Amino acid sequence: MRCSLRSISVLLLLALCPLLASATEASRQVRIGVLAWQGLEEAEVRWSTLMNRLADQLPGRELVLRHFDLAGVAAALKAGELDFVVTNPGHYVFLEAESGISRIATLVADNASDPAHVVGSAVVVLADRQDIRRLADLQGHSLAAVSPDAFGGYQVAWGELRRQGLDPEQGRPAPVFTGFPMSRVVEAVLNGDADAGVLRVCLLESLERDGALRPGQLRVLSPRPGGAPCQASAPLYPGWAFAAAPHTPPALSRDVLVALLALTPDAAGQSWSVPADYHTVHELLRALQIGPYAFLRETAWPSLWERYWPWVCGLILTLLAWGAYTLHVEHLVQRRTRELTQAMAARQRLEVQVQEGQQQMDHLSRLSVLGELSGTLAHELNQPLATIGNYARSLLRRQDSGNLAPAALRLAAEEIASESERAAGILGGIRALARKRNRVREAHDPVALVGEAGRLFAGMLPGAPELQVSTGGDGGGWRVWVDPLQIQQVLLNLFKNAWDAQRAADCDAPIELHLEQVGSCCVVAVRDHGPGLAPEMQGRLFEAFFTTKSDGLGLGLSICKTIVEAHGGEISAAAAEPGPGLVFRFTLPLAEGATPWHENPSDDR
Repeated sequence: MRCSLRSISVLLLLALCPLLASATEASRQVRIGVLAWQGLEEAEVRWSTLMNRLADQLPGRELVLRHFDLAGVAAALKAGELDFVVTNPGHYVFLEAESGISRIATLVADNASDPAHVVGSAVVVLADRQDIRRLADLQGHSLAAVSPDAFGGYQVAWGELRRQGLDPEQGRPAPVFTGFPMSRVVEAVLNGDADAGVLRVCLLESLERDGALRPGQLRVLSPRPGGAPCQASAPLYPGWAFAAAPHTPPALSRDVLVALLALTPDAAGQSWSVPADYHTVHELLRALQIGPYAFLRETAWPSLWERYWPWVCGLILTLLAWGAYTLHVEHLVQRRTRELTQAMAARQRLEVQVQEGQQQMDHLSRLSVLGELSGTLAHELNQPLATIGNYARSLLRRQDSGNLAPAALRLAAEEIASESERAAGILGGIRALARKRNRVREAHDPVALVGEAGRLFAGMLPGAPELQVSTGGDGGGWRVWVDPLQIQQVLLNLFKNAWDAQRAADCDAPIELHLEQVGSCCVVAVRDHGPGLAPEMQGRLFEAFFTTKSDGLGLGLSICKTIVEAHGGEISAAAAEPGPGLVFRFTLPLAEGATPWHENPSDDR
């Protein structure tokens, strides 16, 4: 049993040995990714020496060198395939924000001992281009560069052009991107495919030194003063960064940093220093709104306008349409208000004209009644006047004969005064009926109004039939809200029509009047004993200009209807029961503590 367990343990150890060896080998590898800005072959030549020297400083470690373009480095970091990255400062700032790498050393070039001023751009043109002497002359020309993401190969020059009032993004100058390697930019300028090109600083001198480019064939625009071995068209920025991936162990990062700092300058004079301050790189990327500061471009007004201009234009058009619609509606409202005001003014004028016409019709109706009664007025007035004359002459005769006794004188004076008062009363009633006056509505006793109209009717018509008045219910005591003169006009018209109807029937029966309260109204009924009318004619009695008399105008009953309805009442005609004859009924509203109402006519004469 013990032997079998020992055998199983040996077998397990033999199975795990390859796995342990593989894990140990993987832990000894140091994977380093390098940005190949000049192509894979150039990167292999440039960085293989560094890897060999670095491997000597890290015994027991296997350094694995891999070459990438800009997008490849980011993808490898995201996949966890790299422990360290060597890249330009602009690309490092982008990877720092995106992948979380951290720099542990900065490359120092041979032409500068300050690691903060190493990387830059040189904008070159053909030496014989006299029309382009400085960067400002690139307006309206083309500019070649490897990529919009290249730091020294485009972004540094872009920032300097913007400081001078130019912007390749707006086509001033128009950018032409050739792709890596950067030697394609030189070819584009030499072949005339671009007016100028952006090179990494010191690349022009390196190409001339290696014989790849004839010295003096290209010229650097706006070289910065300083006497440095390499000409630059823009400020210099920190050197390339040697950065650790987020998952790289701190102990490994420390060992690699110590190894880098222990290296002596290579054949090109390049060495490694402690990390430089990349604040100037951040400022450049922030000004260009690229890399980790691309969000500024998305929230900037030009970017917002470019993304949302259809919506903004739609909103503006909507607001303009709404404003135009509001103005249109306001104009229509003002016009409708003006038209309504004019219509109301015209209606008021028409109402005034109608009221004036109604008053005129009322006046003409009263004159018509007076005209129909004028034949009897002379007789009525002659009677008191003749009596006054007889008494006056009798007094003169008695005075002449000396027989004027005091008793006779007193009797004659009393008769004269009585007859004169009678004549004055007749004339006063006629004048009151005929004149124009203010309309006044007051609370009146309807029985009293009927009595006054009856006395005026009897005074103007000698031999007029008797008026027989009766009241229903409690026998009267009501008050109606009326214009007394207009109601007397209605009653006189009805009395006159009743008298005419009874004369046509040769009937001397009294004209019957009956007053009673029905609800909130007083009902006045006037009955005659004439021949009556057919039902179809009764329905037309209140039409204007309809008459059954040969000499009538047909306005009396029409005006009566207008007056009664203006008082809030109704008027109607029906056959008397028992017959013969007609009964005219009209209603008047009862008054309940109302105040007097007045209306001034247009003419008070």
